[in-house]
Amino acid sequence: MIFNYALGLKEVDKKMNVNYRKAIRAVVFQNGKILMVGTNKCDYKFPGGGVENDESHEETLKREVREETGYIVKDIKNRIGVITQRKMDDYDVNSVFEMVSYYYLCEISDEQTALNLDDYEAELGFYPVWIDINRAIQSNEENFKKSEDDRNSWLQRETIVLKELLKYHDTI
Repeated sequence: MIFNYALGLKEVDKKMNVNYRKAIRAVVFQNGKILMVGTNKCDYKFPGGGVENDESHEETLKREVREETGYIVKDIKNRIGVITQRKMDDYDVNSVFEMVSYYYLCEISDEQTALNLDDYEAELGFYPVWIDINRAIQSNEENFKKSEDDRNSWLQRETIVLKELLKYHDTI
């Protein structure tokens, strides 16, 4: 693993309820570019999302990449990082929301199918894009200038991962 970060709340009162979510995210390099999901806010996130029911990491990764990019994951290499985010839950008063995102290096097939976006993803204008990693970092950093209400919640997490990948790209 090349990175392991904790963002947000460092300590959680043991009396508080914690709502957990596990997410699986794909890191795909091809021809000097990285596969990202762009949005209408001009930022970029890694394809991936929440584990449903009893899905394995592999099943979640394949489903989410297909839904958000149309590409089919043909090979899952190794887990290259983890980011844990903790904050006060927006929907459950006196609770903490904790999401753990697992990042896997993947290879995809050349063929692409139709996207299958959730309503909020369609509203954000999700689209797959092959982009230079420096350009993705630059766009995400530009988004930090916006008010917190005008930024996507993943901005800090994904920018940290992009910067880590930039440091280690030749070794993974």
